[in-house]
This record gives sequence, C-alpha cells and structure tokens, in this order.
Amino acid sequence: MGIDSESDTGANLQIGPTTLGMVRIYIEGDGVDLPLDFDPDEAEEIAEELRAAAEAARAMAAPKGGRGPRRR
Repeated sequence: MGIDSESDTGANLQIGPTTLGMVRIYIEGDGVDLPLDFDPDEAEEIAEELRAAAEAARAMAAPKGGRGPRRR
C-alpha cells in the first residue's frame, strides 16, 4: 500500500506531550499499538508537513475552472 492508496482500515489517533518533554503520536487500531515520540522541533516539522498536505489536498479537491457550484 502506498501513500496514495485508499484504505478501509480504521484507527484511533492521539497526540500529546509526554512527561519527558517529547511529543507523542499514538496510533491504536486492529492489532496495532504504536507510540511514536518526537522532540518538539521534529513535531513542529511534522505539523508543517501536515498543513502543506492539507493545502495540497484542498487544491486537488477544488472545482476546476475557478468557479464554484452553480446555484439556482
């Protein structure tokens, strides 16, 4: 499976600080229990990548031709 492949797999995602000053992304799903710890600088880089990906996804989903939906 690649980054651009759709999936029916569901999972829970939690993000928060740890007691050791790290940022934890915790993923829990069918047979998966995955804690990922990042230092704060890495976490900010990940946040920037998420924002950029969200912006790119919005651009792909936007109607072509610069016009919105027709209204009657």
